[in-house]
Amino acid sequence: MEIWLADPPLFGGAGQGTRQIVELLVAFGLTALIGLEREIRGKSAGVRTQSIVGTSAALILLISKYGFADVLQPGLVMVDPSRVAAQIVSGIGFLGAGLIITRSGAVHGLTTAAAIWECAAIGMAAGSGLLTLAIAVTGLHFVIVVGLNPLARRLASRLSGTVRLHLTYQDGHGAMHQILQLCDRHRWTLNELSSDAPGTENTGQVGVLLTLSGTSILQAPAILAAVDGVTALRQLDDEPE
Repeated sequence: MEIWLADPPLFGGAGQGTRQIVELLVAFGLTALIGLEREIRGKSAGVRTQSIVGTSAALILLISKYGFADVLQPGLVMVDPSRVAAQIVSGIGFLGAGLIITRSGAVHGLTTAAAIWECAAIGMAAGSGLLTLAIAVTGLHFVIVVGLNPLARRLASRLSGTVRLHLTYQDGHGAMHQILQLCDRHRWTLNELSSDAPGTENTGQVGVLLTLSGTSILQAPAILAAVDGVTALRQLDDEPE
């Protein structure tokens, strides 16, 4: 293990100090991107939370690596940088656990807690100088949240034959009657039908939640969206985070 016997590297060499600043900025930038994605999608733990977690994790790891150089003595005082870094992993669990709640038998906040943990890991990678790994994991985050979610939803729908839709239609056009006719024509089973709570303004718009099952169910969103009077249709994710 390399031991610094003089001043800490931040003050002992401009090049080393510049690298540490770069590592902090990389941790900040990458985790801010993840926070921005969460904020755009209306999820909790947005830009501020994620960037603070990632930058702080990078700072703690840099302190663990270089913050004790002035007290090191060969053969007498030895520092293991991994000990402080390991506490980030266990400590971030308390923050993530506070984000997970159970409501109506469903667990919420797991993805948010995982994103917090992920940002801490990215910050640690950047702080330890593993910038390529930090960038790679950030890229994989967007592959997971953008690419895998639609794929998982389609596979779940294909395997289970079930799709959940939130549909808004204009009252008075017979849209619901047409929807029920289409379900009967395509042999789709209506497992759930519930309407949204009425809003404060009477706009004539009615929102309903549909759960359909049956063969060729993946075609249901496109077919129902074409019904006269339907103004909006959204396929719901399997995991509401």
